[in-house]
Amino acid sequence: MVSPLRIADMDISAQLLHVAIKRIDTDLPIPTYATAGSVGFDLLCREEIEIAPRTVELIPSNVIVRIPAGYMLMLTLRSSTPLRKGLLIPNGVGIIDQDYCGEGDELKVQVFNFREEAVTVTRGERIAQGIFIPVMHVRWDEVDEMGQGRGGFGSTGV
Repeated sequence: MVSPLRIADMDISAQLLHVAIKRIDTDLPIPTYATAGSVGFDLLCREEIEIAPRTVELIPSNVIVRIPAGYMLMLTLRSSTPLRKGLLIPNGVGIIDQDYCGEGDELKVQVFNFREEAVTVTRGERIAQGIFIPVMHVRWDEVDEMGQGRGGFGSTGV
């Protein structure tokens, strides 16, 4: 039986994507991967921010990135953030387009505080992670019929 290849076992030079990055506060480090097997790189909070109960705020991540052609950048919370901080991304993930990369286009993580008390995110705290994902544009071929349907939303059971 062949064991599956893990990210940590791959030749790192074969999987590197070169990405231009600018830090706003150069005293904070460039985002890094926590382990050799990490899929997402950690984003840090640039300045302390207090998020009131039941409100949405933008957490500045300290970086502007130039997303390579053929990719998008997905921002998601670290898995511990909802339990530790009581924060969620309201729409589930953040999608960063290739053309969001000019001066002033700092990556910001939109969060919702679902707790009944204010939450503080401190400067330099790891709050989210970014993952580069290959994407394609499509050309639509409009048709008059799609054939037999299989049922409605959730029709395959629980």
